[in-house]
Amino acid sequence: MPQTESMTSGRTPVRKRLSRRRLVGLDRSGPSPEATRAGAPLHPWTLPNIVGYLRLAAIPFFLIWALGSDDGRVTGATLLYLFITLGDLLDGFLARATGQYSRMGALLDPIVDRMSALAGVVVNWKFEFLPRWALIALAVRELATLVLARLALNSGADLEISWIGRLATLFTFGGLFWSLVFDSWITTAMFVIGVTLGFIATALYIRESRRYLAEQARAMMRGRGQTP
Repeated sequence: MPQTESMTSGRTPVRKRLSRRRLVGLDRSGPSPEATRAGAPLHPWTLPNIVGYLRLAAIPFFLIWALGSDDGRVTGATLLYLFITLGDLLDGFLARATGQYSRMGALLDPIVDRMSALAGVVVNWKFEFLPRWALIALAVRELATLVLARLALNSGADLEISWIGRLATLFTFGGLFWSLVFDSWITTAMFVIGVTLGFIATALYIRESRRYLAEQARAMMRGRGQTP
């Protein structure tokens, strides 16, 4: 397994050794890889992206399987949902291990994550595994995040995922998954914590997006002032 990742310094490629913390995603310091930023080529056919495509294709099968059951708790469907949710960790690991970063991956992952969450909401809504008010809150947050991501994309900004956002994803998907296994106040508490953290993360994304747009506007005004 490769233990280095490509970096660039001017025109000279530099190889940086991956630490174990960075390989497993615990170390997220430093800027995003240039291959994932706005304007970079899509490069759709990478190993991490194939995992993303499989996750996306698995969502309708999960919905048909779970919604067609008597109680929503089918072992096969639940395991399929586990793959859909944990696939986000797998494709990230593969990207870091192989250096196969891509713009397509940066655009695809948030969409698959949002659709995975909404699929979990649909099943939990039908069988009332989790409080419906919390499911509505999550659906609103996921749709708002999609709109925010689209606006950021149109403005040329890239939304950086914060640790609060990662914790929100962990608790939210944990609540959605374990609710497909058993009933417990623990799954409900986990899910509510995830939804709450998700709204905090969304507020932070909005603040960062506004800051980015303000900086872009100031840069444009300075540029106009320097033009004869």
